[in-house]
Amino acid sequence: MSFCVKCGRDCEESLNGLCIDCWLDGRSLTWLPHHVDLKVCTNCGEFMFGERWRAMDVEDAVKQAARDALDHLGDVKLMDDAEFSLDSKDPYVYTVTITSKCDVLGYMTEHEASTIVRIKNNVCRRCSRQLGSYYEAILQLRTGAKGGLTPEQREEALAFTEDYVYRAAQTNKSLFITKMEMVTGGVDVYLSSISLGKNLSKEFSEVYCAETKESPKLVGQTTDGQDMYRLTYLVRLPEYHVGDVVIHEGRYCKLIRVSGNGGRVLDLMNFREKSVRKSDMTDIKLYEKAADLKEATVVSSSGSEIQVLHPDNYSTIDLRVPEGYETGDSVQTVVIDDVLYLVP
Repeated sequence: MSFCVKCGRDCEESLNGLCIDCWLDGRSLTWLPHHVDLKVCTNCGEFMFGERWRAMDVEDAVKQAARDALDHLGDVKLMDDAEFSLDSKDPYVYTVTITSKCDVLGYMTEHEASTIVRIKNNVCRRCSRQLGSYYEAILQLRTGAKGGLTPEQREEALAFTEDYVYRAAQTNKSLFITKMEMVTGGVDVYLSSISLGKNLSKEFSEVYCAETKESPKLVGQTTDGQDMYRLTYLVRLPEYHVGDVVIHEGRYCKLIRVSGNGGRVLDLMNFREKSVRKSDMTDIKLYEKAADLKEATVVSSSGSEIQVLHPDNYSTIDLRVPEGYETGDSVQTVVIDDVLYLVP
């Protein structure tokens, strides 16, 4: 048991010889600076905390800025459930009062501190680079077909690119598309990062079995004398897609799968499936796109054959079908050397 040197009251615990009441009397437990500046990016609307930009509601950002600036005495432990009061002077100036719950040697009390949070316009590094047309890599989307990418291929490739970059940017905000340029034969996509270009070209190779090449270009030096490069990634998309009729090793086949390891085809003459190595995928030639296959009406079926109306002259044609194949009212067909074949 000790006593307070100021009021003389006995107390079980003391701070610098004072009882808790005398120690708290007239003492500021928490405090805030006169004002706090909060940076906001005028382009994307994110707020800066420390060295990072974060997407937040403006009032939540104002509270966070005030909370980060709050300080307290060393003998005081702040509880997590502080209360905030905001008064907006204008869209860029807020008066913030924080009512903190304080633990002083097990004794609970409250203390208020106020500050002015001023929102200052700024531009984050990502937006600064994007607005300044910054790029480190170029992704060149092309095809081996004459005439270059079709409008459908171009839209599909760009949608694939945009979706990949969007997902990558969720964990790394420095990744973005600077611009896209339509050029003869394809599209050039300017990217913020060399690694983004490399990963995208690899993804095109995995998903579409595309041919890829890369070439560096020296563009200058850093302040410490290191060479700076921009890389161009050429992605040559194949003419074919899954579902197309293609020619492989002289056989007419339906392309049923494409992956980073190669592909798989179905021979239309005997309905046998076969794997194609990635190195052999470049030898595949497009014969008929899936969208151009002809629909034939099924007249009847018996065993391993069906009877259909020829889509050109409406004559009745017998077609072989693979084992277990179930036909509907119509089937997809292709004409090869004036002979009609089923495309299951």
